[in-house]
Order: sequence, then C-alpha cells, then structure tokens
Amino acid sequence: MHKSLRIAAVTAACALAGGALYGAGVATAGQSTANSTHEPYNIGLLVKDIDTYYGTTADAGGVYQASPDSPYAKDLAHLDAAARKYIDKAARKAHHRHEKPAVVFDIDDTLLLSLDYEKRYNYTYNGTTWADYVNKADRPAVFGSPELVRYAESQGVEVFYNSGLSEAQRSAAVENLKKVGADVNLDADHMFLKDKANPPAYLSACATPGTWNCTTVQYKSGTRKHIEDDLGYEIIANFGDQYSDLDGGHADRTYKIPNPTYFVS
Repeated sequence: MHKSLRIAAVTAACALAGGALYGAGVATAGQSTANSTHEPYNIGLLVKDIDTYYGTTADAGGVYQASPDSPYAKDLAHLDAAARKYIDKAARKAHHRHEKPAVVFDIDDTLLLSLDYEKRYNYTYNGTTWADYVNKADRPAVFGSPELVRYAESQGVEVFYNSGLSEAQRSAAVENLKKVGADVNLDADHMFLKDKANPPAYLSACATPGTWNCTTVQYKSGTRKHIEDDLGYEIIANFGDQYSDLDGGHADRTYKIPNPTYFVS
C-alpha cells in the first residue's frame, strides 16, 4: 500500500468538523492540500486535534488506541446506523429483482485501525515498518466494522474486500480480520489484493505481469467492475477511508470512513 500526503491540512479541518469528515452517499471531489499563500495549519496543533478526535490513549502495553467515547467513535456509530438501514432496504430490493447484492470493504482504516502505527512513526510511511506492522496481524477493529460485515452477510449480501495491501500480506490480513471478528468470505475469491507480479486480466489496461501502472482509483474501480460485470453482482455499497477507495463508479452508494491521519490519491 502506498500512502501519500500524510496529515493533509484540510483533513485536520474536517476532523474538527466531526461529521463533515465523511458523507454517506456518492463521494464528492477528494480532499486536497491547502492552496494558499497564507501560513498553513500548524502541524503540532494538527496532531493534537487528531488525538482529540480519536481520544488517543496508550494502553498498558504502550499501544495507542482510539477511545470508544471519542468523536471518531460517535461518527462511526452514525455511519454504521445509516449503512445498516440502507443495506437492509437495498438488499430486499435487489433480491426482489433477482439480483445478487454485494458490499465491498477496503481493509486498512476501514476495517482494521492503524492509529498505533501512525502515532509510533509520527504519521510518516516506510514500506518496511509498515509491512512489519501489518504482518503482526494485531490491529484492532475500526469501531463497529466487524459487526457491519456480519450484518451485511446476515441480510443475504455477498461481502467482498478490495484492498491496497499486497498479495504477500494476504495471510496476515486474513488472520487479523478473523481475530477481530470479521470472519466472512476471507477466501481469495472474495478478497482482492494487489498482485503486481501477476495482475489479473481485468486490469490489463494499466497492469501487465511485472509492470504496474494502475492508480488507486483504476485498481479499485477496475476490481469493482470485475465484481459486477464478470461475477454478476450488484454492488449496493462500497466502504473506504479514502476517496480513492470510492471514486470510479461501480457502486450504488459509497460510505467514507473518517480518517484524518493520511491521504491516498
């Protein structure tokens, strides 16, 4: 997974706005960095705002955790309630039409929270430390996410995962999702990860064996297109913490999970 523009200033402003950080429904234009000649938001204050938003505390083992009483948790609870209501209605409608409804989830900071990594490495990305962190398979769940995955399944909705994690990180992702209780459709037919060495044929416009030129939007939307056009599902909802998880179509509705710690274009 390539992460860029960590701690974008505009994200901090959204964090302060709470619910304005994300919206249910079709995603609008992605967040962007400030384009101004004025002094940008102070990074020290920004980190404090992020900690306040998450209610960040270190547990007895020194692991940074989000508080279940935080503004972050409350925003997630509102999103979860809206998503459940929509999934129930959309699933019934799809079944009535003899369609196969599906939902798609990103993994990093949509299902598994990476706050401890962000705090520990001062909101900077390094491929080696990130891989080590993911392979520990010990990230906590994003509040409410395992329950939402299981709820979708209980409504007869097929669950898929569409992640920027690499194929080499598959076993760790599966182990971690099982550990937090999101143990639904964790096989290779439902969990799509980046395979740069042997990309699937449906991404041939931007990726061939050994050559990967797909943007995040191309990769994620191309995978959703495959789920709909090739596998025959109707994606009723797509969940992600980045606008690049959501852009590109092939989903009836999108849900932006709050994440003020990094930005992926």
